[in-house]
Amino acid sequence: MSPRRTKAKDLRRKVANRPERKTIVVFCEGKESEPDYINGLRRLPHIRADTAIEIVIDPEPGAPLNLVRRAIDRRSDDEIDECWCVFDVEWPKNHPDLRQAVDLAGKQGVNLAISNPCFELWLILHLDVHTGFLTTDQAGKKSRKLDGRQGKSIDPSVYLDHRETAANRARALAARHTADGTSFPHDNPSSSMADFLASVERPSSRP
Repeated sequence: MSPRRTKAKDLRRKVANRPERKTIVVFCEGKESEPDYINGLRRLPHIRADTAIEIVIDPEPGAPLNLVRRAIDRRSDDEIDECWCVFDVEWPKNHPDLRQAVDLAGKQGVNLAISNPCFELWLILHLDVHTGFLTTDQAGKKSRKLDGRQGKSIDPSVYLDHRETAANRARALAARHTADGTSFPHDNPSSSMADFLASVERPSSRP
């Protein structure tokens, strides 16, 4: 057999033995900033190589319980490894049925990435330290001031190089709330997007 044919055979063997990509379906409440950020993540070479991410935007925003129910329906698909719901708490008026959504997700194996008061808090943590209570409006204004954008849509390249910093800051907030005995949904400011990030960056364990 010629060296050329042997080389081709070796390449085929490597492809056949490559682990399958992890499949994650993400259900988003928001139509712009959250999908923009997640699309930026899935374009990163190491994530693209190991993880297939599908984004589903809720056609009826403002109801986390709806997101969780949609995620539960998809959990029955054997090809899907994880389902995540990304939603906000909102202040001064919280989303309805938050506790029911969280409890149902826990029972059905649906993962949650909740930002309190909103996703903009997670964005802020990439660029600045923030430890004080925020309303949704205040978080939006501070986030736009930090990155200079005009609306909800974001440029993920502004944030992705700082994602580890954001995750560390989010975990520090969570630890502070735990130490203070502050429980959901009063753990403002907070974001569990760090958990989602860790899952997305973790290589597939499929054979």
